[in-house]
Amino acid sequence: VRTPRQFLGTWRIIGAELWDEDALDLVVPAHITFEAEGPGHFQMIAVQGGIDPKFEGNRVEFSWVGDDEGTETNGRGWAEIGKDGKLLGRIYFHQGDDSSFVARKKKG
Repeated sequence: VRTPRQFLGTWRIIGAELWDEDALDLVVPAHITFEAEGPGHFQMIAVQGGIDPKFEGNRVEFSWVGDDEGTETNGRGWAEIGKDGKLLGRIYFHQGDDSSFVARKKKG
């Protein structure tokens, strides 16, 4: 999978429906990263995971597998780049929570 230029890089997750900033940044600054080719990754709260993205225009859908404090977990999600340049989406935890999120692309 080749990542479209508008998605490429790291996006800082700056807000979510279920978690405040302190919770989002519990371990590291919350983020989602799209690599030039192949899978990407994310980390927020105590969850980190690899993502398998599928891009279409300004929208991405993804499945993910990862770790939540030592417990294997997985889910899916989607996001799209809005007119303001922010990434707006939703992440789903298999048989668990789901939350909207907003992210801003990191410069450089």
